Amino acid sequence: MLTDTHCHITSIDYNNIEKVIQDAQNNHVDRFINNATDINTVKEVIYLSKKYNCMYAAIGIHPQYVDCYKEEDLLEIEKKLKLTKVIAIGEIGLDYYYNKDNKTKQIKLFESQLALAEKYNMPVIIHNRNATDDIINSLKKFKVKGVIHCFSGSLETAKIFIKMGFLLGINGVITFKNCKTKDVLKDVSVENIVLETDCPYLTPEPNRGKKNEPKYLINIAEFVASIYNLKISQVEIITNRNIRHIFDI
Repeated sequence: MLTDTHCHITSIDYNNIEKVIQDAQNNHVDRFINNATDINTVKEVIYLSKKYNCMYAAIGIHPQYVDCYKEEDLLEIEKKLKLTKVIAIGEIGLDYYYNKDNKTKQIKLFESQLALAEKYNMPVIIHNRNATDDIINSLKKFKVKGVIHCFSGSLETAKIFIKMGFLLGINGVITFKNCKTKDVLKDVSVENIVLETDCPYLTPEPNRGKKNEPKYLINIAEFVASIYNLKISQVEIITNRNIRHIFDI
């Protein structure tokens, strides 16, 4: 069975979470790392991790919420890091795609959460959009490991992240016709990747245009298997082993 290492399964986007889980399990996906993005989703992903044995929680504040989070939100997140099924700090990072004017605030928020990860020896799940240099510079300040979510960089960038102790998160974008990451993966060992959907976003082919769900992880796994000339069962075994190098799962 496959593991979706990065999803956003909350009541905001899904009105029947049990069906989402069941459909995924029917398509060979039986574990989920559910990522928060703000203090409200932190509470929900923790609740869902307690409700469902197959679900784990990553808690953190996404850079898109840098202008509305409060310092006490970080204190609340810190208190929850010791909960049994909280296994990572995420989704955190930097995003300069829409707004570059708040770079300083974003970096402060990012590094505050990296400091928590170092303090509690927690892996991190990193969002990077048009901010690679600053992401690398911030990561160099802390002793942390984790996943570079939705990796889409060059081979050189991939090697930098891998050397720093990170796995590359590969999701539905890899199936898109003009995606260049498939060429990068040919020179990156399968031992350095994990699979993710980022649902409800980035639905893979051949279901692009529909709301994404963990059940479509099988399409990503099939595509990755074709890149590496492996069987699906081999991709399953290797990526699950990779996960255990990072997460307590």
